[in-house]
Amino acid sequence: MKISWLDLSDRIKYELQQREEEGNDVSELRAEWSALEDSGLNEENKKVDSEKFYHKLENFPFTIENQINEPSEWNEIIQITNVKPDNVSSFISEFIEDRILGGWLGRSAGCLLGKPIEKTPRSGIKELLTSNNTWPIKDYITGRGISDILLKKYPWNKHSGKESLKENIECMTEDDDMNYPMINLLVFEKFGEEFLTEHIIQTWMENFPSLSTFTAERVAYANTIAGFNPPETALIRNPYREWIGAQIRADFWGWISPSQPIRAAEFAWRDARLSHARNGIYGEMFFASAISLAFQYNDVKEIITKALDVIPPKSRLASAINYVLSLPVETQSWEETVDALYNEFGKYHWVHTINNAALVVAALISSKGDYETAICNVVMGGWDTDSNGATVGSILGTMMGAKNLPSKWINPLNNKIRSSLKGFDNSLLSDLSKRTSVLAKYKS
Repeated sequence: MKISWLDLSDRIKYELQQREEEGNDVSELRAEWSALEDSGLNEENKKVDSEKFYHKLENFPFTIENQINEPSEWNEIIQITNVKPDNVSSFISEFIEDRILGGWLGRSAGCLLGKPIEKTPRSGIKELLTSNNTWPIKDYITGRGISDILLKKYPWNKHSGKESLKENIECMTEDDDMNYPMINLLVFEKFGEEFLTEHIIQTWMENFPSLSTFTAERVAYANTIAGFNPPETALIRNPYREWIGAQIRADFWGWISPSQPIRAAEFAWRDARLSHARNGIYGEMFFASAISLAFQYNDVKEIITKALDVIPPKSRLASAINYVLSLPVETQSWEETVDALYNEFGKYHWVHTINNAALVVAALISSKGDYETAICNVVMGGWDTDSNGATVGSILGTMMGAKNLPSKWINPLNNKIRSSLKGFDNSLLSDLSKRTSVLAKYKS
């Protein structure tokens, strides 16, 4: 039985890619692996040889080209960043409750928009939606008017994709992007501010079906079962350690830390180190801080610029975000912006942290604070459509508050969310928001 993301051959392929991104020449190793794959060995012998090859990779003298500028430990990260201590700000409770509800609703709607076409390439999204005259995107995606031929070429996401089409929407469908703020809510309710990374994996194992996790999270889950502890859970045979998995777990830490970006980043670091390293960690820290700052600022560019302070300034993620900030996003067409991003970051896997973070930042800037423009632009940009829609929706939802979100996007949710987490299926979004608001730290 092949289990996705744990399969040895998949992990070898992506480990080679990861090592190349870290600055290594892997051409000879890649040729050796390709020859092994094409050797015609039976499955048993191929498995033995694959295990030997992976062992060789684990002991190969790889380097990390930018290691000095990309640490994974909190104290080392803080030493090279431009952070200043947080101040606990004063807010009225009604303001906090509205902003946090806006974050939950905004994240849900953005995720739901991108869900049917997750895994579909950018060109395929355009081909699908042009065929039924719904391109550019201005509403939830519909399957009406799309031919069976096209749907065979670009099938809807197998994880509740059909249920997420406009004509079928009854609530926020089950999705890992929405499971993570719920599981982090549970962690904080149980363990409070002193929670440890070990508490997070304990909570996962008690409440999170293993196959509802993906990429680095699934590896961390398996590594825990094998007896490893954090941060080894993130480092043992985990080629997905700089992919998007931690980035999609950022929101809750920002919601409970209004206008406290360092607190949000530190909580995010504790979470991310379970499954990620370097830029994979920074993605969660950056967006947790951005959400925290969305309580204070109403300009997305200011939020992005200030959130940059919490991540290493010479990291590849910081460089990617600064590249986006250098583009004339507000004046050129969205297609021109996305073309530039694909040209610059197209080498990364479609669920990598760096390319998707860049796309999220570009969509936020392009929107000039308009919720619909932001989520539609980021989903039209492709790559990880539901994750990016969720993150964009969360930041703007938190910045705008629930009262200001357009009913066109919020009403179809019917205030309900499905989940594979124990005890969370059919939750009310308003209830989740209230539970989150109780935990937010601020002066009243």
